[in-house]
Amino acid sequence: MDMKEMILNGSAMLGAPLAEPQADALIRYYELLVERNKHVNLTRITDPEDVASKHFLDSLTAIATGRVKGRVADIGTGAGLPGLVLKCAAPEIKITLLDSLAKRVNFLKDAAAVMGITEGIEFLHSRAEDAGLDPARRESYDTVVSRAVANMRALSEWCLPLVRPGGYFLALKGPLAEEELADAKRAVKILGGSVEEVKSVSIPYTELDHKIVIIKKTRPTPRQFPRKGGKSTAVPIEKAYKTRN
Repeated sequence: MDMKEMILNGSAMLGAPLAEPQADALIRYYELLVERNKHVNLTRITDPEDVASKHFLDSLTAIATGRVKGRVADIGTGAGLPGLVLKCAAPEIKITLLDSLAKRVNFLKDAAAVMGITEGIEFLHSRAEDAGLDPARRESYDTVVSRAVANMRALSEWCLPLVRPGGYFLALKGPLAEEELADAKRAVKILGGSVEEVKSVSIPYTELDHKIVIIKKTRPTPRQFPRKGGKSTAVPIEKAYKTRN
């Protein structure tokens, strides 16, 4: 089965079917990804079948939740995963692709141009903590997604401040999602989130069973979060919150 067939059939299996022009756009993205990966560290996975399943179809699982809508941010997007895939699959969304490395952000701009998805897309060279403290961005996104960036404690502090009350934070995780979440539940609550579901998803053409942690923003995040300077990983949220309250 070639890459295009995997994308078309796999996306339909996930309940997020793509049309042929969207699959063609993803293949152009793949070709640029492999070429640029020789010069910039973008991904360890370069085999076309593995990229189709472990990158593209895995990213599409967020679409299948039905919660990728409106103004969206992909935090720590890296090579554009899941953000570029989400924009390709749902062109009506407005998406911000945030990454702390300028070389990756430059790649994202070229990839979006090659894919033909330059409208309604923003490329942001920034740390997540800085974005969360920016009044123009704080609690302004309908959906914030992040894929394999950090553990749930740190990730929640980076992402939830960006989500508007009533919006969603989607963490695309591996098989240890429940363990991470058990350790982070109190922190999620302090940050204004409420766990709605941990959704299990089988990735087509693999033996992978991934998880999507779906968190609804139920109230504003306390102003002291996110913290800067690595404190989000050095000092537990619960301890920092008690110190100030």
